[in-house]
Amino acid sequence: MDILVKFFTISSKKAIFFAIFLGFMIANPLKGAKTPTASSSDQHDFTYFKSTTLLKNPINMVLQNQTRTPKLKLFTSSDCSIWTKECSDEILKIAHKKEHVKWIKSVRRKIHEYPELAFEEYETSKLVRQELEKMEIPFQFPLATTGIRAMIGSGQPPFVALRADMDALPIQEAVEWEHKSKIAGKMHACGHDAHVAMLIGAAKILKAREKNLKGTVILIFQPAEEKGNGAKRMIKNGALENVEAIFAVHVSHQHPTGVIGSRPGPLLAGCGFFRAVISGKTGQASNPHHSIDPVLAASAAVISLQSIVSRESNPLDSQVVSVTSFNAGDKLDVIPDAVTLSGTFRAFSSTNFYQLLKRIREVFEEQASVFRCSATVDFFEDKDTIYPPTVNDDRMYEHVKKVAGDLVGPANFKVVPPIMGAEDFSFYSEVIPAAFFYIGIRNETLGSYHTGHSPHFMIDEDVLPIGAATHAAIAERYLYEYGS
Repeated sequence: MDILVKFFTISSKKAIFFAIFLGFMIANPLKGAKTPTASSSDQHDFTYFKSTTLLKNPINMVLQNQTRTPKLKLFTSSDCSIWTKECSDEILKIAHKKEHVKWIKSVRRKIHEYPELAFEEYETSKLVRQELEKMEIPFQFPLATTGIRAMIGSGQPPFVALRADMDALPIQEAVEWEHKSKIAGKMHACGHDAHVAMLIGAAKILKAREKNLKGTVILIFQPAEEKGNGAKRMIKNGALENVEAIFAVHVSHQHPTGVIGSRPGPLLAGCGFFRAVISGKTGQASNPHHSIDPVLAASAAVISLQSIVSRESNPLDSQVVSVTSFNAGDKLDVIPDAVTLSGTFRAFSSTNFYQLLKRIREVFEEQASVFRCSATVDFFEDKDTIYPPTVNDDRMYEHVKKVAGDLVGPANFKVVPPIMGAEDFSFYSEVIPAAFFYIGIRNETLGSYHTGHSPHFMIDEDVLPIGAATHAAIAERYLYEYGS
């Protein structure tokens, strides 16, 4: 009986151990074993971070249904099906990887060394396309001569866009450093080289996390922000097709490096320029009654223009009308036959902006007629010099604020005042909900404190990974919160 009891006791233990072993093997198959249910997408599930050598084809991009060799996953992302701060931290961690920082700086420096003016950004555009091809990100080119529209994600709604401008300025760089502009008289003096680098950096992060995207991110690399209304042409060429919201960043010397700032509603003014010609009749200054004096008419017009803002506008609604040029010739004893005046006007709402345009024309024409002269006014509308106000959508602003709070901390997000500067991002904000924000580059130790459009302008490059992460988090979190 004792033997039988021992036998069953031993057998029971063996059975338990065998059941445990069998269950473990079923739940954890040996490495390298292939299951018959694995799909092709499972077998080719990989992400990119470092630049990789691509398969050869005419445009160096992966074609539909083309077989690809699986590449090593350099970054594994947590499940962000529920968005938490850890998702933001993960994006920031990727952006600050040593190899990513080194690469994004090298991209910015290449662009900085070879600045190109509006609609001439051929080499800059080529560099962007090469980087997109390395990441196997599809794109459309050309839009607005040198512009690019790239796409990351599912290809399905919702579509959210991120924009970077590419053009430089006709300024001779005065900063002496290893990567100083190699093109005489041209310089990236407004930080657009950094804008492009940050957006390409965001592209790499988003590509690495593509499986998390609950929709599609559109990357817009735009020419001619400084001159020519590149945004307007990009829109005409289809850059905003299917897009329901858009975001953009601009570096700012007014804030310490990495500090992010924005505001709801009007952020940047609408901007326009004018040139008026008041014509009279020339004559000797000693006999003014034989002439029709355009100088007197022009002087009266200048005074009357000031009353538009001081007496016709709400004092709580900032507007500007400035005459900046008055040319009546250089003869000391002759009343000229014509006077040319030039200037600018600004306002924070489209209604007020176009009201200013209307009243400026009326003042010149009517004041000229009072003094028996005639007037013509040119607003250069055919030369694309009118910029409407940049107005942030309240919801999109709140989205930027929320993302920034997670990435850099609530204390490093600032509500900034509106300024009278202008940006052609305004054309996007007229069409769809948009948010424009600043990211600080001020670092007095490095000399990064000069205003934009200065020959001494420089950037604290520590901002680049922060800007890339901010772009990426804004887009990914937008798709999470507004997607299906």
